[in-house]
Amino acid sequence: MGATRILMVDDEEDLELLVRQRFRRRIRKGEYEFLFAQNGKEALEALEQNPDVHLVLSDINMPVMDGLTLLGQLEDSKPDVKAVIISAYGDMENIRTAMNRGAFDFVTKPVDFNDLQITIDKTVKHINDLEQALKNRDRLVAIRRELDVAKQVQLSGVPAELPVGDAFGVHAVMNPAKEIGGDFYDFFELDEHHLGLVIADVSDKGVPAALFTMITRALLKSSSRRHDSPARCLHEVNEFLCQDNDACMFVTAFYGVLDLRDGSFRYSNGGHNPPRHLTQAGTVNALPLTGDCALGIALGHQFGDSTVTVKPGDALFLYTDGITEASNHDLKEYGEQRLDGVLADGASLGAAALADSVLADVERFADGAKQFDDITCLSLRLRSLSGGTGAGGSGSQ
Repeated sequence: MGATRILMVDDEEDLELLVRQRFRRRIRKGEYEFLFAQNGKEALEALEQNPDVHLVLSDINMPVMDGLTLLGQLEDSKPDVKAVIISAYGDMENIRTAMNRGAFDFVTKPVDFNDLQITIDKTVKHINDLEQALKNRDRLVAIRRELDVAKQVQLSGVPAELPVGDAFGVHAVMNPAKEIGGDFYDFFELDEHHLGLVIADVSDKGVPAALFTMITRALLKSSSRRHDSPARCLHEVNEFLCQDNDACMFVTAFYGVLDLRDGSFRYSNGGHNPPRHLTQAGTVNALPLTGDCALGIALGHQFGDSTVTVKPGDALFLYTDGITEASNHDLKEYGEQRLDGVLADGASLGAAALADSVLADVERFADGAKQFDDITCLSLRLRSLSGGTGAGGSGSQ
């Protein structure tokens, strides 16, 4: 950091020599650099020529432009400049006026240079603190702008609308714990007979997680167009994510494909929370694990497939651990048992109402406790088997 430049404004002829003598050590060390003016008009000219001066030491009684007038000019045109007034000990009325016009502090004549040095140091610290605060504010504004952009990028990767068909209803909710979360979901029609369901949770939060999320989602959706096997899709995405993964990020991911002709649901689970299969009778079953790890960890890992049958009236509920690990003020977790109970109670609810009932119960359980993880879920209710998707619009039911 360079020397602090200080403008001394006083019409006493010997003041410059006296100041340079008294502060010679600080000047020699490069801590202070003094500029001098004999009245307020010269001071304003000096400030225009030296915009890096943020501390003015000024007498009150001067010709051409006095110190009080100078203070008024500084307040209007140089609000970032701090002024310390120098005045006679008994001139309290002018000192009071100066403080009302924005003077930061004052010292009295005859000047005690030890007191002056303390006042200068205090004022310089205040100026530096303000400058740092402004830098921090600008940095936060820049970060906020970047976060807003990243958030828009992330949200652009989540389906804005979910297809609805006569044979099914689907609904999804994502509530990030921070501005940008690490969860994502996807739902898409592979062809007239098959629906793809995805839910995933990246190991990090913020901008890096958002970018990792976008890459994973794009890779998985691309792979789903080439492979019928969910396991094959996860294997392909994993191979890509494991390469050049210097940040050591990983993502738990569940991908399944529902055949609307017979209700078969073929899936692969890459280290994710097991989704729930809810029967019309109210039985809740966790989908068996496929024995696979999260993506981005083990290059060459061979993922496995498993299949369950979803009957008309049944529902599938996919979620991230932000639900089961949500905690209340006593740090007790929501848990799978409570989740299964709410799902069982919602055996007859549509996809949207089922998801909303879970999220409402999580909120009641947390009772205002801080949310530490993203909360995401996707629910699907199969109403009937179909020869095709019969999509008739968008939304959820």
